[in-house]
Amino acid sequence: MDLLPFFKWCDQTALANSVRDSRFIFPIVESIHILALTVLVGSVVVVSLRLLGIGLKTMPVGELSKTLAGLRNASLAVILTTGFVLFASEAVKCYENPPFWIKMKLLFTAILFQYLVFPLVVRTDREPGRLAATATAVVSLGLWFGVGMAGRAIGFY
Repeated sequence: MDLLPFFKWCDQTALANSVRDSRFIFPIVESIHILALTVLVGSVVVVSLRLLGIGLKTMPVGELSKTLAGLRNASLAVILTTGFVLFASEAVKCYENPPFWIKMKLLFTAILFQYLVFPLVVRTDREPGRLAATATAVVSLGLWFGVGMAGRAIGFY
């Protein structure tokens, strides 16, 4: 499937033109994007460390995950919204940028993992088994940190 026509269309939208024509919109949106990623990854790190048996041992992992779910979900919504704005403003450049494609694959995988696999481990009435907890924490951390690193690499390509 050739996505270049879609990327070209995004690049020519009024939104993309507005971002490109302003000195301030891109850096402001990017700052919000990175802040939201930090909040999301922070919530994932807290739950993952708990799964690894590091910190907050008195709080059940399911309760901790549930407590941070709103923050995680809101952050993800902000990340996706601001990410689209950033993408649209340089969509054709993104099309030819390998780190962009790595980030998108990692992001897609991280979201699926966070909302399909992660809940199976953390939303139980009892503590998850050591192997399941460790594997879930390591994979989750790897995916989200990978998203951040690939996103940072976009600017260097």
